[in-house]
Amino acid sequence: MIRPYSKLAPDWWDYTTLDKEILDDAAKLSAEDMLGLSRDGFKVVFYDTPDDFYCAEALEYIEAWKQSTPDNPVGICGPIGPTEQLPLVARIVNAVGLNLKDSHFWGMDEWVVDGKEVSEDHPLSFAKADRELCFDKIMPELAMPRENTHFPKADPSDYIMSWDGVRCAVMQGGQGDIKHWAFNDPVKRDGVYRDQPPTPEEYLKLSTRVVDLHPLTIMQNARTSGGGKVDLVPSQAVTVGPAQTWRAEKVSIWHAGNHDNPFGQRLTTLMIAKRIADSAVPMSLLALHPNVQFNFYRGGVGTCEVSMH
Repeated sequence: MIRPYSKLAPDWWDYTTLDKEILDDAAKLSAEDMLGLSRDGFKVVFYDTPDDFYCAEALEYIEAWKQSTPDNPVGICGPIGPTEQLPLVARIVNAVGLNLKDSHFWGMDEWVVDGKEVSEDHPLSFAKADRELCFDKIMPELAMPRENTHFPKADPSDYIMSWDGVRCAVMQGGQGDIKHWAFNDPVKRDGVYRDQPPTPEEYLKLSTRVVDLHPLTIMQNARTSGGGKVDLVPSQAVTVGPAQTWRAEKVSIWHAGNHDNPFGQRLTTLMIAKRIADSAVPMSLLALHPNVQFNFYRGGVGTCEVSMH
């Protein structure tokens, strides 16, 4: 049976092609229901204030880097979105005198224009944001060597190799409107995927690569980072793949309520908790990862009740 066409972009797969029963069940969840969906391998945590939320996110960097030694280097893979934790990371590193000479960091993704990753001169550059918001704020005597910061490029060979010999303690992420982590968006509805999206097994084989971005992802980034100026946002990006994600000992997703909406937060929580893995909802594939934590700011959880504005 052919699945429904997307209500958002008919040439693409996305969460609007799911069975309506899943969508309805997600919308019914209360905040307490969401907390109750924790299971072995999947933990749901709530934070009552933004300060507590972003401080906890920053501390994941610190706890990962504290484990690093010359003969057992450790790193963290981190997002742009949210970004509020990044200055806190630098402040804590400086305050406690944490030397990062043996630590590593992987950026999750970067924009691609005309087949090449954007430079750090681009106003939306993720590498630029990481450096300006975090790494450039760390005292020089504590700073991570530049060669230990790894940002993906359109030719991802060096980035992929950088995962060898370094333990990734945690991969952080946010969740976009299209229910992705990094830019692992749903695929276009064409070719062999015209009637069905990739199986979870097919999608999870993907490595770091250049991807076409779902129209909703482009709209979201214009809204959150460009004041709505859609023409500023590239239509392609290079993104860390599931292959690297599964090398992270823990995947930690941070839902502040600013990127995805109340329904989206509920949908992926339900799907991961119930082990409903569907590549039209890429975040749901984390149901197959052995150690996932969803972190919510309680004030951003909201409800799915109708409220006209």
